[in-house]
Amino acid sequence: MSTKISNWPAATPIWVDLGIDDLQAAKAFYSDLFGWDYVSGGQDSGDYLLAHVDGRAVAGLGPKQDPAMPTVWTTFLASDDVDTTAKKVVAAGGQLIASPFDVMDSGRMALAMDTVGAVFGVWQAGNHIGAERVNEHGALCWNELHTRDYTGARSFYAQAFDVSYQDVTEEGLVYSTIRRPLDGREVGGIHHDAELSEDVPNHWMTWFASDYVEGTATRAVELGATLLGPVADSPLGRMAIVRAPQGEVFGIIDAPRTSE
Repeated sequence: MSTKISNWPAATPIWVDLGIDDLQAAKAFYSDLFGWDYVSGGQDSGDYLLAHVDGRAVAGLGPKQDPAMPTVWTTFLASDDVDTTAKKVVAAGGQLIASPFDVMDSGRMALAMDTVGAVFGVWQAGNHIGAERVNEHGALCWNELHTRDYTGARSFYAQAFDVSYQDVTEEGLVYSTIRRPLDGREVGGIHHDAELSEDVPNHWMTWFASDYVEGTATRAVELGATLLGPVADSPLGRMAIVRAPQGEVFGIIDAPRTSE
């Protein structure tokens, strides 16, 4: 378990949020599954909610701005200067879906698409630093990019965020961990996912920690979710991938707990 009260270093995946069609149903699902409580993002937030674990923010939920938008968990990467990062995203070949703008006094953000077509957010903290608890049940513990263009994705994030990589490829798995520039800490991953079906775009995957993956997976199904495969062991812990009742996909894993 880790509680965070200061700004996250640049290039760290620090927040995830979900734009959803039926906000009340999503609140009920995640409250039952992970024990989340909710706090309003403020009068001008458009019904945006901060999900809390033990009084600290772990994720965001809100109504879709456009009903045609896909229902997905969006990963946000930290930036010390979102305007500068946005320019680097474009210089590296990416696109801005939403140019930098202020979110009240919470922070400043942009929404972007990388060169392989995966959407992500960039967040410069104001009053809201992002996740305040990580690596415990119901909280964010890992974010990874699933892509068919492994080389292109690595090149983009190295240019746009100054990250480096640790190759952890082994038989049957082509994978790199992402090292943030401040201290080289491994904070995310890039997976050459050869099993992506044609109708699934390259995307960032959100992983939440679970103290008991078997039980969490079973409860998810009881709540109307679908497992995209059986609960299985991995080198990092027991895991499962869940498609929630409204279609968003996320992972659960009983990963070793670290201090960040």
